[in-house]
Amino acid sequence: ADQGFRHRISPCRLVIPITMAKKTAAPKDTALTLECTINLHKRLLGCTFKKRAPRAVKQIKDFATKTMRTQDVRIDTALNKFLWHRGVRRVPDRVRVRLARMPNTDEDAKEATFCLVTHIPVQSFADLGPQKVDSQ
Repeated sequence: ADQGFRHRISPCRLVIPITMAKKTAAPKDTALTLECTINLHKRLLGCTFKKRAPRAVKQIKDFATKTMRTQDVRIDTALNKFLWHRGVRRVPDRVRVRLARMPNTDEDAKEATFCLVTHIPVQSFADLGPQKVDSQ
C-alpha cells in the first residue's frame, strides 16, 4: 500500500501526499560489512520462555535479511553460544553484531551472496550506532 509517500492532514482537513526521498543502497551483489546493535528485548516481548533463544536466532536472521538484502544468512557459532549461554529463557537484551555480505563460492547456490553474522563483545551499548566497516 505504501507507494513512496505518506499523507498528512492539512489545516482544512484535506489529505496531501508528502513525497519521501528514496534511499540509495549498494547493489545486492557487492561485498558490504556493517556493525549494528540489535535490541532483542523489544523483539522477544511476550514470547514464551521456552521459545526465547530460538526466537532470538530467528529475529537476528530476519534483521540480517532485511538489512543486507540476501536470503542466505549464516549465524556464527560464537554468536549462537552468546545467545544461549544463560539458557533458553534468559536471552541478552541487546547484542552487537557484524553483518558481512560476501560472494557465494558454491556453484549450485541460489543467490550470488550470503550474509555472515558474527558477535562483537562490547562493555556498553551507549553511543553505538550502525557503522559501516571497511571490507578486508
